[in-house]
Amino acid sequence: MHDTSAHELADRFKKGELSAVQIVEACLKRIALHEPKIGAFLKVLNERALRKAEELDKKRKGGKPLGKLAGVPVALKDNMHIKGEITSCGSKFLSNYKAPFDATVTRLLEEEDAILIGKTNMDEFAMGSSTENSAYHITKNPWDLKCTPGGSSGGAGAAVAAGFCPIALGSDTGGSIRQPASFCGVIGFKPTYGRVSRYGLVAFASSLDQIGPLTTNVQDATLVMEILGKHCEKDSTSLNLPWKPHKEDKKKLRIGVPKKFLEDLPDETRENFEDALKIFGAQVVDVDLDILKASIAIYYILSSAEASTNLARFDGVRYGMRSARATTLEEVYDFSKQEGFGPEVKQRILLGTYVLSSGYQDAYYKKAQRVRTLVIEQFRKAFEICDLVAMPTTPSPTFPLGSIADPVQMYLQDIYTICVNIAGLPAISVPSGFSKEKKPFGLQLIGPLLKDAEVLHAAHLFEQKANLKLSPQL
Repeated sequence: MHDTSAHELADRFKKGELSAVQIVEACLKRIALHEPKIGAFLKVLNERALRKAEELDKKRKGGKPLGKLAGVPVALKDNMHIKGEITSCGSKFLSNYKAPFDATVTRLLEEEDAILIGKTNMDEFAMGSSTENSAYHITKNPWDLKCTPGGSSGGAGAAVAAGFCPIALGSDTGGSIRQPASFCGVIGFKPTYGRVSRYGLVAFASSLDQIGPLTTNVQDATLVMEILGKHCEKDSTSLNLPWKPHKEDKKKLRIGVPKKFLEDLPDETRENFEDALKIFGAQVVDVDLDILKASIAIYYILSSAEASTNLARFDGVRYGMRSARATTLEEVYDFSKQEGFGPEVKQRILLGTYVLSSGYQDAYYKKAQRVRTLVIEQFRKAFEICDLVAMPTTPSPTFPLGSIADPVQMYLQDIYTICVNIAGLPAISVPSGFSKEKKPFGLQLIGPLLKDAEVLHAAHLFEQKANLKLSPQL
């Protein structure tokens, strides 16, 4: 059952071929068997999932209408709220924090009868590209247990790749859905900024964060987006635009490739990317996106500045852990942050505070915002001559755990994904083949603002033409 897609599971449940309890029990059995060696979850919601499955079986038996995801197990990254469950964000600081309300995405999934199966591991407060920054444990890649599943949504990517659930939700601030999807050989979709509500998502960088699905196929990702792509009054950045399905267009697709920006691609990555373009069979257009070379610098200035502001609320007073050795209010603030935050989070808070400080705000933060505007404008010009932009999702396939100690080298892993968040565009990573060491590669397709359905459609076309069989041997 672990190889069955979400839409097939829902269909078989509705037809009475499978009960919801059977689906959940099979799911939990596979998790119990393989989770100890992978570490995809921070918490598996066994009792909650079985209780929901029993309710769904009664609902079907009573002839009541069933939702689009009826009987489908779904995992959530542990920075999204499920009322009454711990939302730790992979941090010791929130190890005792029970969510007081449901995130909008949680509510929308449960309204469509999805079964929440667990909370997945992540880099602390979504800051990382390998899930090695989790305060709890390291997640391993199902394709190679010595390698990273990517980050920060590494647990979500690993859970889908391992067949623990057909759908997982991740959050993407600079590639945190697409990079794990590429490393784990699954689909990862980052929607247009504002397309999915962030209400109930613990903020890292508010102008960059976006929730999206990781799935085994594009059809499932499209189904999730039809459910989640709704306006939310509790999120001021939520778009009040109904989800529009793709309209068939007979004209030949024009794919923009920023050849100058990609000139430093490693040989094996370049070969896979060029083969993927040939499989696509679309018209390839050279586009000028050379300004994207500045995207790493822009991203780490802006995201760290926003993170330092967002994480100021974690002070040991209102929620989360409080230092036991603090005796004064000043010590509560200092010791709680000192003990609760990990080194990567502290590093980014310090960087963010620095670029926002008096005397440096003009030199760094405001200049980064101006360059961000130039990136948006450069993409706009590119889309005047092409329908989509294509790039590799990552510079290389997955790398061994512990192999990158230099934070700058780790940050460079996101060089092809960060620009999408800076410009607020929709983008997807779809599996495009394997390296010589049998590690998955990902092709990234980027669309203009609000062209989410068109990006998903193009990815579906590529998926059909590539016809890859992706299932790691556990």
